[in-house]
Amino acid sequence: MSKKLILMVMLIVLVSVTAVVPAFAQDKVVVEFWTTDNEEARVNVYEAVAASFMEANPNIDVRIVPIDEATISQRVATAVGANRLPDIIRMGVERVATFAADGLLDEAAATAVIQSIGEDDFRAGPLTMVTDPSTGMYAAVPYDGWLQAIWYRSDIFSELGLAAPESWDTIQAACAALPGNNDLLYGITLGTDPGQNYGHQIFEQVAISNNAWPFDADGNVTFNTPEMVAALAFYTGLQSCAQPGPQYWRGAREAYEYGTAGMLFYSTYIMDDLVDGSGLEGGGNVELVISDLAANTGFASSMEGSNGAATYGQLVTLGLTRDADPEAQAVVEYFLQEGYQDVLGLAPFGKVPVLKSAVEEWSTSSDYFANYSAETLAQIANGYDVMSRWLFRPDYNATQRAVIGDIEGRLLIPTVISNIAIEGTMTPETGAQFLQEQVEQLLAERSG
Repeated sequence: MSKKLILMVMLIVLVSVTAVVPAFAQDKVVVEFWTTDNEEARVNVYEAVAASFMEANPNIDVRIVPIDEATISQRVATAVGANRLPDIIRMGVERVATFAADGLLDEAAATAVIQSIGEDDFRAGPLTMVTDPSTGMYAAVPYDGWLQAIWYRSDIFSELGLAAPESWDTIQAACAALPGNNDLLYGITLGTDPGQNYGHQIFEQVAISNNAWPFDADGNVTFNTPEMVAALAFYTGLQSCAQPGPQYWRGAREAYEYGTAGMLFYSTYIMDDLVDGSGLEGGGNVELVISDLAANTGFASSMEGSNGAATYGQLVTLGLTRDADPEAQAVVEYFLQEGYQDVLGLAPFGKVPVLKSAVEEWSTSSDYFANYSAETLAQIANGYDVMSRWLFRPDYNATQRAVIGDIEGRLLIPTVISNIAIEGTMTPETGAQFLQEQVEQLLAERSG
């Protein structure tokens, strides 16, 4: 057979094969999305939103991975070590500065998402909270948030002639008066578990209400100041009327719902639970001690201390990591637009929208809103305008904000609170000095 004939046969075979064998489909881009909304019902909604996105974007595979908020720093450190960072992380704003300083976040991607949605649609407060002062860019995308308050048995407070627990004095007075009345065993339940950041969230509000901050105007660490010692003494002193520790948010929530404690530090997430009873760890719901608990519960979001006042709140963000595929930006945008109300609807009171355009639909999205006063609802909706955090001080630089994130990530405050209030191995003075030394070391490490 001639060479020319052989070439013709090969060409015919090649054309034939090309005609009958389809091209291989391109592999899908996998976008891994870690969420601290890790309860089963919430994960189901995230997966439903992801499924809707994937239907419209068949080349992208979104995988929802539930994680525990308390372990997020360790999970991220492990992922970095394995070179397996996820694409998106749902996390509290206190993590953002630390992860940004460690070079783990893609600030250009976050900024692009915010600008694509429209900076004018975001509330000003959340955008300020995620701005990296060293770059001027947005380190993460604001998503939702909540206010913290003391929820209290207003019916029993009225019966005993107690003022609302809105100051150190009125909180201490209620702490002393409540136990033994109306089947109450305790005045309050504190965060005293050293392995949970619940105690940090409460203490930070106490500290700010006494003008106690991690750094002064010159950048010096200020954990051993008289103001910080007084804040530690006030907080741990409440253990005299509190449920025995160690305790965190679950025990505190259940003690209030079961009618054994008269005050509860909790976010606005609690508001539907005060109507239906919160979910139990082993399944089912708490049976409320009184059917109209919500109607007999007061809301004290501001705390007045000896040297000031504070309202504590949280902003939850979506961080795009340095390893994120570009397609992850489209996923974040979808969760902030088409899927936003579905996620907010999981717990409307604990998921206050960051977008102005989403407020109207959110405010009528739940029948639970009818159980609370217009004044309470207005405080919640406008919470971003008043909330205080150590992290939000405008004069703190990127390094100081990262150290504040380290303080919370390493659970330094809960450790000291446990040692003072539960273990008895520290006093407020020695606890403050321990924090001073630990934070000075963290600052030195961050400053290089």
